[in-house]
Amino acid sequence: MAWIFLVIAGLLEVVWAWSMKLSNGFTHPAYSLVTAGAMMASFGLLSLAMRTLPLGTAYTIWTGIGATGAFVIGFAFLGEQLSPTRVGAALLIVGGLVLMKMSAH
Repeated sequence: MAWIFLVIAGLLEVVWAWSMKLSNGFTHPAYSLVTAGAMMASFGLLSLAMRTLPLGTAYTIWTGIGATGAFVIGFAFLGEQLSPTRVGAALLIVGGLVLMKMSAH
């Protein structure tokens, strides 16, 4: 169950990062509320996952899902530029997540 909580927490991190961007500095109330709600849910699920998963593993996976997801949202929906260096960096993050998962007990 901890891994399910962790993956959902990571996906909610992507939601709050995206909605924070759309809130334009918290000047749009609806996006600001989505940001706050997704943050609370993300942190809550992360804390549940940390009951059984090691801190380093849980936090690394959570931030990795968030960073990679925000990268994908940025170019897919926000018109951010892709470059070989940025794609390579995202692939390194994903590779690190796979290794972290493989090393978790």
